[in-house]
Amino acid sequence: MSAFASDPGLDDIRDAAGHDTEVDVAVHLHDSTVRLSILWTQEILLSADDADQVAQALQRAAEQARRITAARRPDRSTST
Repeated sequence: MSAFASDPGLDDIRDAAGHDTEVDVAVHLHDSTVRLSILWTQEILLSADDADQVAQALQRAAEQARRITAARRPDRSTST
């Protein structure tokens, strides 16, 4: 089982030039890092609409990563 949770909203994003390239945005559920993967090549050409979808997926991943990090922080409201 992967520790990464991929954004399902990117399942249909493909290279605009017709190549079999895919893009994936995922959050590591344990260390809250965000992974951006371009699969099967080193670059991907995106239409404007697809680029917007990738940008939104990155924003969602960043928010999820922040929530994971915040949930792991010790309670700082108690004083010693």
